[in-house]
Amino acid sequence: MAELDIENLTFRYEDMVMSFTLRVESGEMLAIIGPSGAGKSTLLSLIAGFDRPESGRVRIDGRDVTGLSPAARPVTTLFQDHNLFAHLDAAANVGLGIHPGLRLTAADRERVYHALKQVGLDGLERRLPGQLSGGERQRVALARSLVRNRPILLLDEPFAALGPALRREMLDLVDEMRKARGLTVLLVSHHPEDARYAAARTAFVHAGKILAVDETSRLLAGESAPELRAYLGELESGEAP
Repeated sequence: MAELDIENLTFRYEDMVMSFTLRVESGEMLAIIGPSGAGKSTLLSLIAGFDRPESGRVRIDGRDVTGLSPAARPVTTLFQDHNLFAHLDAAANVGLGIHPGLRLTAADRERVYHALKQVGLDGLERRLPGQLSGGERQRVALARSLVRNRPILLLDEPFAALGPALRREMLDLVDEMRKARGLTVLLVSHHPEDARYAAARTAFVHAGKILAVDETSRLLAGESAPELRAYLGELESGEAP
């Protein structure tokens, strides 16, 4: 398990100055919602090290990782674009999470097959991505994240292209992995119902700031901020998130 502390993390994107402060408990699944362009994905990129802040700190279990490269951080990220290689089978795509050149030991290969079994793909190790369904491809990507053995898992809308039933199935799977492995999970989603279903707490991001963090049911009642009420109202009216 790993506790995450984000302290006054600032980042400038075009004419927007973003500033984030957030604490995520060890072993928690925290959802992050908000309109497009609010800074949700940027927040995850700053935690992962893909973007560098102008100021502020990222601490994991009390250790300052702000200056570390993405590879040196105990973090893995799963994106909406699962980035599977079409010419590699499921096992090889998962193995990339262990070694980018696929120089795997027997123990490494056992880890790959175990991860695929954990995500329900036992027996499909030799299938190419084109031979798998959309949900199965996301399971391969999740298995690749699991073999990295990083205690913090960042989910940047990885299931956005899936229907509601399949999204819930994938969220159930992530929650099982969180409990079994003691993962700390941050879930970015455009669907507040995903937050309600999967996360005990939710953060609302607007215009580069975290305006509210609360128990999910209370936050989705929309009483924390007028910007949150407006956002939830737009979604209910059927407007694009």
